[in-house]
Amino acid sequence: MHVSEKFYEFMNERTWQLTDNWYESLDKNDLSGVYASTNPQVIQTLKRQNHEFHERFCVLFKDVGQDALCNFAEWIEEIAKDEEHLKTPTHYILREFFRTQDQYLEILQEFYRLHGSEFPSERIESFRELIIKTFGLVISKFAEENYEYAQRRLKAQQDMIRELSSPVILIDKKTGVLPLVGDIDTGRARYILENTLAECVDKNVEHLFIDLSGVIMVDTMVAHQLFQIIESLNLIGVKSSISGIRPEIAQTAIQLGISFENISVTSTLERALNQQR
Repeated sequence: MHVSEKFYEFMNERTWQLTDNWYESLDKNDLSGVYASTNPQVIQTLKRQNHEFHERFCVLFKDVGQDALCNFAEWIEEIAKDEEHLKTPTHYILREFFRTQDQYLEILQEFYRLHGSEFPSERIESFRELIIKTFGLVISKFAEENYEYAQRRLKAQQDMIRELSSPVILIDKKTGVLPLVGDIDTGRARYILENTLAECVDKNVEHLFIDLSGVIMVDTMVAHQLFQIIESLNLIGVKSSISGIRPEIAQTAIQLGISFENISVTSTLERALNQQR
């Protein structure tokens, strides 16, 4: 029997043993993450994922020369997108990759001890190199996939926060309020502009009250974009009123040469709404 086939069978017989030994030796004192979970379903899934890794890894020695990343593509994608792994610090995950690599190097040593006399030592060394190389490729690809998915999820969360933090609230059929709260950066200001125009059109708003009392500080570029909202609303036939402008924002607006001549300005939203009545 060819050495690679024999090593494949040697490892394949031990895949569940590898998984059991790996889980038993886990540091379950991690402060967070999938490895510290006591949820039976999470533990079962974790063991399944680990065992599937072993099954895919063993095949590399049955079919020497195949593309390792292609063989692991689906597995890497599943782990990178897995919610439990996304909640796990990356250095914990990398630690477990390297612990698993050590398991394979130990198995290779055991195989060499039992069958080393049957095969040239150079062949055994090539297996060691393949193990280390494959783990390097898998770890690198996992880190890339995990980062990209985490970034996409973060962007989706940021978009949701922006949407929730800049709603146009109808107070009657034709009147809306836009309460702005917190720090406003350039990205959020751009989103507010686009979202406000769209919501006013969708909700048939004719008069929008923009309350800035919850906005602590903005830079000159953001202030300019905020006042662009008023100009844009005017172009689509929506009257605007501003309330709660802080002195710092007012000074920035004056420095930018923004005119309040045709804008209704009040100190509070309550006063603005009372004037409307």
